[in-house]
Amino acid sequence: MSEFWEGISSAFWLIITLDADLVDITIRSLQVTVTAVVIGAALGIPLAAWLTVNRFRYRRTTVAILNALMGLPPVVVGLIVYLLLSRSGPFGVFGLLFTPTAMIIAQVIIVTPLIASVAHQALRDLWADYHDLLISLNTTRWQRIKTLAWDARRSLLTATLAGFGRAIGEIGAIMIVGGNIDHVTRVLTTAIALETSKGNFALALGLGFILIGMAIAINIAIHWVSGTERRGRW
Repeated sequence: MSEFWEGISSAFWLIITLDADLVDITIRSLQVTVTAVVIGAALGIPLAAWLTVNRFRYRRTTVAILNALMGLPPVVVGLIVYLLLSRSGPFGVFGLLFTPTAMIIAQVIIVTPLIASVAHQALRDLWADYHDLLISLNTTRWQRIKTLAWDARRSLLTATLAGFGRAIGEIGAIMIVGGNIDHVTRVLTTAIALETSKGNFALALGLGFILIGMAIAINIAIHWVSGTERRGRW
């Protein structure tokens, strides 16, 4: 039990003194995750809007597949990206394997369906209220999308934050494609796993506290945004 409390006190000391390794790993985690989430939102939100205002034969099937992709196993995504980026793969010539770019690619694949699915649900509910009005005004599809996106902006932000929460805690895929290389591809989750296996509990706990803090901050942000949206509708 004493080792546990010693680890916690050492972890807080590392955080307070801004330990160089701790800061380096945290910054890299944020760089990879924020980049992946921005790309995922740029892909997922327009897809959600397009699925909302368009009607085509296999639309329901497409939406069902999109929802199913929310549960993609990260290790499978990592394996697929690894095979695509390996030397024998079709994109091996670019030398992206075991780089932050490979980690971003894997995270984009993981978070895009989540962002798109949550955004589609919000836009679909709003479209049910606005459908008759926008049709009667003879608006174009682009005008409809802009109107829905603006009125659902808080819900879209919530979808993006949900994607960030999913990405920041990811370990399986980025471990496979990133390799957990020190000062290159080591991020919070992979560093925690490594330091725990090495018995360096102080650094592992410090990294864990930062990860927990980020998760709590994201959940508070989602709760606040959702609450603001509900108050705005009343």
